[in-house]
Amino acid sequence: MGDRHLAIFQGKYIRRILHHDEWWFSVIDIVEVLTGTDRPRKYWNDLKTKLTSEGYSELSDKIGQLKLKAPDGKLRETDCANTETMFRIIQTIPSPKAEPFKRWLAKVGYERVQEIEDPELATKRSRALYKAKGYSTAWIEKRMRGIAIREELTDEWKKREVGQDREYAILTAEISKATFNMTPSEYKKFKGLSRHNLRDHMDDLELIFTMLGEASTTRITKTKNAKGFVKNKQAAKEGGTIAGNARKELEKKSGKKVSSRKNYLKSHQNTKRLEK
Repeated sequence: MGDRHLAIFQGKYIRRILHHDEWWFSVIDIVEVLTGTDRPRKYWNDLKTKLTSEGYSELSDKIGQLKLKAPDGKLRETDCANTETMFRIIQTIPSPKAEPFKRWLAKVGYERVQEIEDPELATKRSRALYKAKGYSTAWIEKRMRGIAIREELTDEWKKREVGQDREYAILTAEISKATFNMTPSEYKKFKGLSRHNLRDHMDDLELIFTMLGEASTTRITKTKNAKGFVKNKQAAKEGGTIAGNARKELEKKSGKKVSSRKNYLKSHQNTKRLEK
């Protein structure tokens, strides 16, 4: 998947997260997809009560409060469950989508096992997904390279006493602010996005400058042997500044802004109209 924290079932996004080396899925998202309700949280709360009353008392032990990205872009604790527990929950939801969803869920879980054994499969699946969505081969290669550069950076952060999730988000915001003069959440608003992966909606130049900012941060982090959040925050700002200065120079010479309000959703809609 392009965004490893999103899966797609029949065009609907399901948030997920790797926990204990297996996928855990947002219960609220799955309830919404299967029921079509506009109040999935209430439906889930009522369902929890029903399950407990029917003797599934261990449910609370099998549900994890894990941090997932909310529609506003912030990480919030959300009820999540692994594949086994999700099957139990789905069985109690009367929906014609239940059976195909079960098959889809099993397939996603099995693919994760395959990816652990052969990480290259995850890359191949990401390429195939982007291709199916209509992205160009050139764009896909840049996107995949960007994912590799991002992973190299987060691997460095892991080694350097930087806490995950919240601190990663802060450091990423520092790079983005210095590169584009916008944090990721501000950039998403600029592009008119809500619950979408920002990088999936960047054009070639935006991806290139994102890569430059993160690759520069990795190089500076290694060279300065930055340890701890404060020093890595400074390295992130310096790495982003290198990309930001390059962006400004290009804008000055070309007379055009690098940051664009265009996103894949609009481009895809326009393409569909033309095809009609």
